[in-house]
Amino acid sequence: MAPGNDKIKTDMGNTGYREIDIMGIINVTDNSFYGNSRYLGKDGRPDTGRILDKVMEMTADGAAIIDIGACSTHPGADVPDEREEWRRLEPALEAVCGKFPDIRLSIDTFRSGIIRKAAAIVSPGKLMVNDISAGEDDPEMLHAAAEYGLPFIAMHKRGTPATMQGMCDYDDVTEEVLDYFRAFAQRAETAGVTEWILDPGFGFAKTAEQNYRLLNELGRFTEACLSGCGEDSPRVLVGISRKSMIYRPLGITPEESLTQTQVLHLAALERGASILRVHDVAETARTVCIYRMLHGQGFNGLSHGIGGNKDVIPGTGRTLRQ
Repeated sequence: MAPGNDKIKTDMGNTGYREIDIMGIINVTDNSFYGNSRYLGKDGRPDTGRILDKVMEMTADGAAIIDIGACSTHPGADVPDEREEWRRLEPALEAVCGKFPDIRLSIDTFRSGIIRKAAAIVSPGKLMVNDISAGEDDPEMLHAAAEYGLPFIAMHKRGTPATMQGMCDYDDVTEEVLDYFRAFAQRAETAGVTEWILDPGFGFAKTAEQNYRLLNELGRFTEACLSGCGEDSPRVLVGISRKSMIYRPLGITPEESLTQTQVLHLAALERGASILRVHDVAETARTVCIYRMLHGQGFNGLSHGIGGNKDVIPGTGRTLRQ
């Protein structure tokens, strides 16, 4: 399946169809919380062979976007400097863009310098910014996104990886995160960013209980009318794959949390999420298929199949009739 040819459309009743994109995660790090997502070799260099194999697998399984990051920012992570981040990222980008020039790439960084360098490698129109700080940690980030005309994923957080989990004091977590994005919409518009995506920031300066409240009330974000996003409301990205909000309350590990992740992916889709950032693309694509069938798009075939084949079950090579 050709990369970029795999958008999944879902019936939303009176609102018509909405596109649902699956974003596959590649971490060019050695300390990301889920070990199987790490692609930095023991010698400190990106394992480009494994990266290319994984990108091919993810796009075949239904990923519309590949999210590549070289700077782990989960709570408690040690954050490398910009020089080290680019040392890791550059060969990975060159390898991926050399083999898959038409793929959509999201760069997971809060540094404008990284984005400017990436823009010189990634094909025009194929680059996105995924900034956990929504432009707050680098005052030039929004201007860089505007300069290159890049879609911008803005995530809510407080503090730094070292401090954020001590900054979970909210009176109403959903309303306060919404207020944050109301203010961000104005910042984005002022900077000239014409397309942005809203990420509530699950796991970043939120307790487990607050994460579940945000997810349960996700519809408030999908219904919000915020300026500067190119639509009546921004698309909403949910990044909950294998996170501690899942595995810690259950007393399991990230490696054991695949099934529970898919339960929450279905909940996110029911509440209007349109981008799922995930480690497990094939399983997530099957969850999207189930969601579509649940909403009346047929049980003997999928009306809008991944990669144009409505009968193939993602990640299996089998059809729905087998």
